[in-house]
Amino acid sequence: MARKKRYLSATMADGYVKTIGPTAAPFTHFWRIVAHLQNGKTEVFWGHANSLKEAIGKKAATEEAARQRGWTAFEFEVVKLTES
Repeated sequence: MARKKRYLSATMADGYVKTIGPTAAPFTHFWRIVAHLQNGKTEVFWGHANSLKEAIGKKAATEEAARQRGWTAFEFEVVKLTES
């Protein structure tokens, strides 16, 4: 039997709300990277994960990406998704 499709929402610390869906995927957490570039601009990367452990695992890759791409700084955030 097919899983029920649902909408998921993530509310970040700065008030930004991201809605995902409709999806039947078992996502539980949302992650976001705000990268500060050398020219003063920012880039935003985001994704969703099936567990907190999987989402937090993205941070190690982010640190490597920051070194490779020459970011001056970055913020990495993980929040729990809620069904909306």
